[in-house]
Amino acid sequence: MNRVKAVLLDMDGTIVDAFPPIIRALNQTFVEYGLPQMSAKEVKRHTGRGDCSMISLFGDRREEAGKRFLEIHDEDYLEHINPLPGAEALFDWLKEMAIPCAIVTSKSQSRAEAQFAALGWNHHVAAIIGKIDGRPEKPDPTPVLLACEALHVQPEATVMIGDGIADMKAATRAGSRGLGLCDAFSSEELSEAGACHCFDSLVEIQRWLTKEI
Repeated sequence: MNRVKAVLLDMDGTIVDAFPPIIRALNQTFVEYGLPQMSAKEVKRHTGRGDCSMISLFGDRREEAGKRFLEIHDEDYLEHINPLPGAEALFDWLKEMAIPCAIVTSKSQSRAEAQFAALGWNHHVAAIIGKIDGRPEKPDPTPVLLACEALHVQPEATVMIGDGIADMKAATRAGSRGLGLCDAFSSEELSEAGACHCFDSLVEIQRWLTKEI
């Protein structure tokens, strides 16, 4: 088994809790379009599958609904993001171990960068790979491969930490190893999607990494 030479991280639900503005904006959009609302867990599972396209939610009205969702979301989203337990410690430990890391997220590139800046985290990562026009999203392996390229490391020498089905599928398809963080999805679901190991916290993941670096 290859030693871990770099770490890739999903963002929402993995290192930050950024779901409150997503849930609020999505449910308000549902109300305005006369559709039933989703629970917090349903929203997390929907986005975590990599099927968060507005197509499956709003059909032919997806473009206008998508714009409305972003209008609501962007009103105050930077005020409602918080680090998840263990995130800061993991970043500090990776720096101490001289292990580079990158973010691989389905959030738009600009919003991901804005959130990192707001958290004062820019110095923690070598690259942020987010959503831009024309770039395939997870579960496609392209974002993972781009992150590996930015870190100058082969995928098989990396691990991808994430809480979603799409994270694990993207990692597997790229040749990385998926480390599943259980929340909206069970260890069985994440393993079925390709996770090599599943954990209940970032603290547990860091403990596992100490044996693999």
